[in-house]
Amino acid sequence: MAEITVYFDMLVLRLQARETVFSASEKIPFREVNIDESPDAEEIVLRANNGKRKVPTLEIDGRFFACSPFDPYLLAEELKIPLNKLAD
Repeated sequence: MAEITVYFDMLVLRLQARETVFSASEKIPFREVNIDESPDAEEIVLRANNGKRKVPTLEIDGRFFACSPFDPYLLAEELKIPLNKLAD
């Protein structure tokens, strides 16, 4: 499975990020990073999104993309998993 990091801020609460981006965190493990608490992480998000502070921004094996607004098709494509696995 790919190494996944979800960057979020206080506007995208940790619980919302977990439930919205991955409906079953035990099936798709990921690391959470609050960009409000880490200037380095905020810089990563800004660089990944052409200077925009888009959250959640996901990093999958070194590739970045914003999933805001939430798009299950994009997420499934980026994770290379069937869409129905996200709903399980």
